[in-house]
Amino acid sequence: MPSKTANSKRSSLALALPATSANLGPAFDAAALAMDFYIKIDARPADQFSITASGRDGEICGKLDDHLILNTYRDVLEAAGRTLTPLALKIANDIPIGKGCGSSAAARLAGIALAVHFGRLRWTDAQIVGEASRREHHPDNASACWMGGLTVARMSAEAEAQVACIRPKGKWPLLLAVPEQALSTEEARRVLPTQYSRADAVTNVQNSMLLLAAFTQGRHDLLSVALEDRIHQPYRSALCPLLPCLQELKGKDGILGAALSGAGPSVLVFLDPNVTLAKARKAVADHLAQNNLAAELLPTRITLRGARTPL
Repeated sequence: MPSKTANSKRSSLALALPATSANLGPAFDAAALAMDFYIKIDARPADQFSITASGRDGEICGKLDDHLILNTYRDVLEAAGRTLTPLALKIANDIPIGKGCGSSAAARLAGIALAVHFGRLRWTDAQIVGEASRREHHPDNASACWMGGLTVARMSAEAEAQVACIRPKGKWPLLLAVPEQALSTEEARRVLPTQYSRADAVTNVQNSMLLLAAFTQGRHDLLSVALEDRIHQPYRSALCPLLPCLQELKGKDGILGAALSGAGPSVLVFLDPNVTLAKARKAVADHLAQNNLAAELLPTRITLRGARTPL
Protein backbone atom coordinates (compact mmCIF):
# COMPACT_ATOMS: atom_id res chain seq x y z
CA MET A 1 0.00 0.00 0.00
CA PRO A 2 1.54 3.34 -1.02
CA SER A 3 2.11 5.53 1.99
CA LYS A 4 4.40 8.24 3.24
CA THR A 5 4.04 6.88 6.73
CA ALA A 6 6.44 4.24 8.00
CA ASN A 7 5.16 4.01 11.55
CA SER A 8 2.43 1.73 12.81
CA LYS A 9 -0.03 4.55 13.52
CA ARG A 10 -0.73 5.03 9.82
CA SER A 11 -1.36 8.71 10.33
CA SER A 12 -1.46 9.61 6.62
CA LEU A 13 -1.70 8.08 3.17
CA ALA A 14 -0.47 9.46 -0.14
CA LEU A 15 -1.76 8.01 -3.41
CA ALA A 16 -1.16 8.66 -7.09
CA LEU A 17 -3.71 6.88 -9.30
CA PRO A 18 -3.15 6.93 -13.07
CA ALA A 19 -5.71 7.63 -15.76
CA THR A 20 -6.63 4.57 -17.79
CA SER A 21 -7.95 3.75 -21.23
CA ALA A 22 -10.04 0.60 -21.46
CA ASN A 23 -11.40 -1.67 -24.20
CA LEU A 24 -8.60 -0.75 -26.66
CA GLY A 25 -10.85 -1.46 -29.62
CA PRO A 26 -11.87 -5.14 -29.58
CA ALA A 27 -10.91 -6.06 -25.99
CA PHE A 28 -14.27 -4.94 -24.59
CA ASP A 29 -14.41 -5.06 -20.76
CA ALA A 30 -11.20 -7.12 -20.74
CA ALA A 31 -8.09 -4.97 -21.29
CA ALA A 32 -6.84 -1.50 -20.43
CA LEU A 33 -3.67 0.52 -20.17
CA ALA A 34 -2.48 3.08 -17.64
CA MET A 35 -1.50 6.56 -18.83
CA ASP A 36 1.02 8.91 -17.27
CA PHE A 37 -1.28 11.50 -15.74
CA TYR A 38 -2.81 11.11 -12.33
CA ILE A 39 -5.14 12.04 -9.55
CA LYS A 40 -2.97 12.56 -6.47
CA ILE A 41 -4.45 12.34 -2.99
CA ASP A 42 -3.02 13.10 0.43
CA ALA A 43 -5.26 11.89 3.27
CA ARG A 44 -4.89 12.56 6.99
CA PRO A 45 -7.14 11.85 9.98
CA ALA A 46 -9.19 14.86 11.05
CA ASP A 47 -12.05 15.92 13.30
CA GLN A 48 -14.38 16.11 10.31
CA PHE A 49 -14.32 15.41 6.59
CA SER A 50 -12.87 18.10 4.33
CA ILE A 51 -11.48 18.36 0.81
CA THR A 52 -9.07 20.81 -0.79
CA ALA A 53 -8.96 20.29 -4.55
CA SER A 54 -6.85 21.67 -7.37
CA GLY A 55 -6.29 20.88 -11.03
CA ARG A 56 -8.76 19.63 -13.61
CA ASP A 57 -12.47 19.53 -12.68
CA GLY A 58 -11.66 21.06 -9.30
CA GLU A 59 -15.30 21.86 -8.51
CA ILE A 60 -16.28 18.20 -8.85
CA CYS A 61 -13.24 16.93 -6.97
CA GLY A 62 -13.75 19.40 -4.14
CA LYS A 63 -17.49 18.92 -3.64
CA LEU A 64 -17.87 17.24 -0.26
CA ASP A 65 -21.45 16.00 -0.76
CA ASP A 66 -21.88 12.70 -2.62
CA HIS A 67 -18.14 12.40 -3.26
CA LEU A 68 -17.26 9.12 -4.97
CA ILE A 69 -13.98 8.66 -3.07
CA LEU A 70 -15.53 9.29 0.33
CA ASN A 71 -18.70 7.35 -0.42
CA THR A 72 -16.61 4.31 -1.35
CA TYR A 73 -14.43 4.77 1.73
CA ARG A 74 -17.49 4.83 3.99
CA ASP A 75 -19.16 1.85 2.26
CA VAL A 76 -16.11 -0.40 2.54
CA LEU A 77 -15.51 0.42 6.19
CA GLU A 78 -19.18 -0.07 7.05
CA ALA A 79 -19.29 -3.43 5.25
CA ALA A 80 -16.14 -4.51 7.12
CA GLY A 81 -17.53 -3.37 10.48
CA ARG A 82 -14.66 -0.94 11.05
CA THR A 83 -14.67 2.48 12.70
CA LEU A 84 -15.06 5.43 10.35
CA THR A 85 -12.16 7.87 10.67
CA PRO A 86 -12.94 11.36 9.27
CA LEU A 87 -10.33 12.47 6.75
CA ALA A 88 -8.90 15.70 5.41
CA LEU A 89 -8.15 15.17 1.71
CA LYS A 90 -5.89 17.19 -0.56
CA ILE A 91 -6.62 16.31 -4.17
CA ALA A 92 -4.62 17.35 -7.23
CA ASN A 93 -6.34 15.99 -10.32
CA ASP A 94 -5.21 15.73 -13.94
CA ILE A 95 -7.75 13.10 -15.10
CA PRO A 96 -10.73 14.33 -17.18
CA ILE A 97 -13.92 13.32 -15.41
CA GLY A 98 -16.71 11.55 -17.30
CA LYS A 99 -14.74 11.30 -20.55
CA GLY A 100 -13.57 7.70 -20.75
CA CYS A 101 -10.26 8.11 -18.94
CA GLY A 102 -10.95 5.94 -15.91
CA SER A 103 -11.82 8.72 -13.46
CA SER A 104 -14.49 6.67 -11.66
CA ALA A 105 -12.23 3.61 -11.32
CA ALA A 106 -9.47 5.80 -9.90
CA ALA A 107 -11.89 7.39 -7.42
CA ARG A 108 -13.31 4.06 -6.30
CA LEU A 109 -9.84 2.57 -5.91
CA ALA A 110 -8.80 5.60 -3.89
CA GLY A 111 -11.75 5.11 -1.55
CA ILE A 112 -10.97 1.41 -1.18
CA ALA A 113 -7.28 2.11 -0.55
CA LEU A 114 -8.20 4.64 2.13
CA ALA A 115 -10.52 2.13 3.80
CA VAL A 116 -7.88 -0.62 3.69
CA HIS A 117 -5.26 1.73 5.14
CA PHE A 118 -7.21 3.52 7.87
CA GLY A 119 -9.45 0.52 8.61
CA ARG A 120 -6.42 -1.77 8.85
CA LEU A 121 -7.92 -4.30 6.44
CA ARG A 122 -5.57 -6.99 5.21
CA TRP A 123 -6.72 -7.02 1.62
CA THR A 124 -4.73 -8.44 -1.29
CA ASP A 125 -4.36 -6.77 -4.67
CA ALA A 126 -6.92 -9.23 -6.05
CA GLN A 127 -9.44 -8.19 -3.39
CA ILE A 128 -8.84 -4.48 -3.95
CA VAL A 129 -9.15 -4.73 -7.72
CA GLY A 130 -12.10 -7.10 -7.33
CA GLU A 131 -13.99 -4.69 -5.07
CA ALA A 132 -13.39 -1.81 -7.46
CA SER A 133 -14.38 -3.98 -10.42
CA ARG A 134 -17.60 -5.05 -8.72
CA ARG A 135 -18.50 -1.40 -8.20
CA GLU A 136 -17.46 -0.50 -11.78
CA HIS A 137 -19.21 -3.60 -13.22
CA HIS A 138 -16.07 -4.43 -15.24
CA PRO A 139 -12.44 -5.08 -14.28
CA ASP A 140 -10.41 -3.40 -17.02
CA ASN A 141 -9.97 0.19 -15.76
CA ALA A 142 -9.56 -0.88 -12.15
CA SER A 143 -6.85 -3.43 -12.93
CA ALA A 144 -4.78 -1.04 -15.06
CA CYS A 145 -5.16 1.79 -12.54
CA TRP A 146 -4.06 -0.34 -9.60
CA MET A 147 -1.36 -2.41 -11.32
CA GLY A 148 -0.06 -0.08 -14.03
CA GLY A 149 1.08 -0.98 -17.55
CA LEU A 150 -1.21 -2.95 -19.82
CA THR A 151 -3.57 -5.36 -18.07
CA VAL A 152 -5.94 -8.12 -19.07
CA ALA A 153 -8.52 -8.92 -16.40
CA ARG A 154 -11.61 -10.91 -15.58
CA MET A 155 -13.94 -11.13 -12.60
CA SER A 156 -14.41 -14.29 -10.56
CA ALA A 157 -17.41 -15.52 -8.62
CA GLU A 158 -15.54 -14.77 -5.39
CA ALA A 159 -15.56 -11.00 -6.20
CA GLU A 160 -11.84 -11.09 -6.79
CA ALA A 161 -10.16 -10.28 -10.07
CA GLN A 162 -7.69 -12.33 -12.08
CA VAL A 163 -5.25 -9.90 -13.63
CA ALA A 164 -2.35 -10.39 -16.04
CA CYS A 165 0.07 -7.45 -16.23
CA ILE A 166 1.97 -6.91 -19.46
CA ARG A 167 5.00 -4.72 -20.12
CA PRO A 168 4.60 -3.62 -23.74
CA LYS A 169 7.70 -4.11 -25.88
CA GLY A 170 9.14 -0.97 -27.42
CA LYS A 171 7.76 2.54 -27.43
CA TRP A 172 4.04 3.24 -27.73
CA PRO A 173 3.47 7.02 -27.86
CA LEU A 174 -0.16 8.06 -27.50
CA LEU A 175 -2.29 11.09 -28.17
CA LEU A 176 -5.53 11.42 -26.23
CA ALA A 177 -8.25 13.50 -27.90
CA VAL A 178 -10.63 14.82 -25.23
CA PRO A 179 -13.84 16.64 -26.25
CA GLU A 180 -15.52 19.29 -24.14
CA GLN A 181 -18.71 17.33 -23.48
CA ALA A 182 -18.73 14.37 -21.06
CA LEU A 183 -20.55 11.08 -21.65
CA SER A 184 -21.75 8.76 -18.91
CA THR A 185 -20.84 5.09 -19.11
CA GLU A 186 -24.51 4.23 -18.53
CA GLU A 187 -25.57 6.20 -21.60
CA ALA A 188 -22.80 4.65 -23.69
CA ARG A 189 -23.87 1.14 -22.63
CA ARG A 190 -27.53 1.71 -23.43
CA VAL A 191 -26.82 1.84 -27.17
CA LEU A 192 -25.19 -1.61 -27.22
CA PRO A 193 -27.16 -4.62 -28.50
CA THR A 194 -27.96 -7.56 -26.25
CA GLN A 195 -26.82 -10.16 -28.80
CA TYR A 196 -24.09 -10.42 -31.41
CA SER A 197 -23.50 -12.66 -34.41
CA ARG A 198 -20.93 -15.44 -34.27
CA ALA A 199 -18.94 -13.65 -36.99
CA ASP A 200 -18.70 -10.48 -34.92
CA ALA A 201 -17.72 -12.39 -31.78
CA VAL A 202 -15.04 -14.40 -33.59
CA THR A 203 -13.62 -11.28 -35.25
CA ASN A 204 -13.27 -9.57 -31.89
CA VAL A 205 -11.57 -12.60 -30.34
CA GLN A 206 -9.11 -12.71 -33.24
CA ASN A 207 -8.40 -8.99 -33.10
CA SER A 208 -7.99 -9.05 -29.31
CA MET A 209 -5.36 -11.77 -29.64
CA LEU A 210 -3.59 -9.80 -32.38
CA LEU A 211 -3.68 -6.71 -30.18
CA LEU A 212 -2.01 -8.61 -27.35
CA ALA A 213 0.63 -9.92 -29.75
CA ALA A 214 1.25 -6.41 -31.06
CA PHE A 215 2.06 -5.11 -27.58
CA THR A 216 4.07 -8.09 -26.38
CA GLN A 217 6.14 -8.35 -29.57
CA GLY A 218 6.41 -4.64 -30.36
CA ARG A 219 4.54 -5.21 -33.66
CA HIS A 220 3.29 -1.76 -34.56
CA ASP A 221 2.35 -3.12 -37.99
CA LEU A 222 -0.41 -5.25 -36.46
CA LEU A 223 -2.20 -2.38 -34.78
CA SER A 224 -4.18 -1.07 -37.76
CA VAL A 225 -6.18 -4.31 -38.01
CA ALA A 226 -5.94 -5.33 -34.34
CA LEU A 227 -7.89 -2.24 -33.21
CA GLU A 228 -10.91 -3.09 -35.35
CA ASP A 229 -14.00 -3.78 -33.24
CA ARG A 230 -17.55 -5.01 -33.86
CA ILE A 231 -18.84 -5.15 -30.29
CA HIS A 232 -19.12 -1.57 -29.03
CA GLN A 233 -17.48 1.09 -31.21
CA PRO A 234 -19.86 0.88 -34.20
CA TYR A 235 -22.81 1.50 -31.86
CA ARG A 236 -21.14 4.29 -29.89
CA SER A 237 -19.83 6.26 -32.85
CA ALA A 238 -22.98 8.39 -33.03
CA LEU A 239 -22.37 9.48 -29.42
CA CYS A 240 -18.63 9.91 -29.98
CA PRO A 241 -18.09 11.75 -33.29
CA LEU A 242 -14.35 12.07 -32.69
CA LEU A 243 -13.95 8.32 -33.27
CA PRO A 244 -15.08 7.90 -36.91
CA CYS A 245 -13.28 11.13 -37.76
CA LEU A 246 -9.93 10.07 -36.30
CA GLN A 247 -10.21 6.52 -37.62
CA GLU A 248 -9.92 8.06 -41.10
CA LEU A 249 -6.29 8.96 -40.31
CA LYS A 250 -5.16 5.33 -39.88
CA GLY A 251 -1.94 4.79 -41.78
CA LYS A 252 -1.35 8.49 -42.41
CA ASP A 253 1.10 10.98 -40.88
CA GLY A 254 2.32 8.62 -38.19
CA ILE A 255 -1.15 7.52 -37.02
CA LEU A 256 -1.21 3.75 -36.39
CA GLY A 257 -4.88 3.68 -35.40
CA ALA A 258 -7.52 5.07 -33.07
CA ALA A 259 -9.92 3.60 -30.54
CA LEU A 260 -12.48 4.86 -28.08
CA SER A 261 -10.96 5.49 -24.68
CA GLY A 262 -13.21 3.40 -22.47
CA ALA A 263 -16.84 4.13 -23.27
CA GLY A 264 -15.86 7.47 -24.83
CA PRO A 265 -16.23 10.20 -25.79
CA SER A 266 -12.42 10.60 -25.71
CA VAL A 267 -10.37 8.82 -28.37
CA LEU A 268 -6.96 7.23 -27.90
CA VAL A 269 -4.69 7.65 -30.91
CA PHE A 270 -1.70 5.32 -31.27
CA LEU A 271 1.33 6.98 -32.85
CA ASP A 272 4.26 5.62 -34.84
CA PRO A 273 7.33 6.09 -32.60
CA ASN A 274 9.39 6.88 -35.73
CA VAL A 275 7.29 9.94 -36.54
CA THR A 276 7.60 13.14 -34.52
CA LEU A 277 4.83 13.99 -32.08
CA ALA A 278 4.56 17.46 -33.61
CA LYS A 279 3.78 16.05 -37.05
CA ALA A 280 1.20 13.55 -35.79
CA ARG A 281 -0.45 16.09 -33.50
CA LYS A 282 -0.73 18.63 -36.34
CA ALA A 283 -2.31 16.00 -38.58
CA VAL A 284 -4.90 15.21 -35.92
CA ALA A 285 -5.63 18.87 -35.16
CA ASP A 286 -5.96 19.76 -38.86
CA HIS A 287 -8.25 16.82 -39.58
CA LEU A 288 -10.52 17.67 -36.66
CA ALA A 289 -10.73 21.30 -37.78
CA GLN A 290 -11.59 20.24 -41.34
CA ASN A 291 -14.49 18.26 -39.92
CA ASN A 292 -15.65 21.06 -37.59
CA LEU A 293 -14.72 19.09 -34.49
CA ALA A 294 -12.73 20.25 -31.49
CA ALA A 295 -10.77 18.38 -28.85
CA GLU A 296 -8.00 18.90 -26.35
CA LEU A 297 -5.00 16.88 -27.52
CA LEU A 298 -2.97 15.39 -24.67
CA PRO A 299 0.31 13.61 -25.46
CA THR A 300 0.77 10.65 -23.14
CA ARG A 301 2.29 7.17 -22.90
CA ILE A 302 1.76 3.83 -21.19
CA THR A 303 3.03 4.05 -17.62
CA LEU A 304 4.13 1.03 -15.62
CA ARG A 305 3.34 2.89 -12.40
CA GLY A 306 0.03 1.92 -10.85
CA ALA A 307 -1.73 3.14 -7.73
CA ARG A 308 -0.11 0.43 -5.61
CA THR A 309 3.38 1.73 -6.49
CA PRO A 310 4.87 3.65 -3.54
CA LEU A 311 5.31 7.37 -4.05
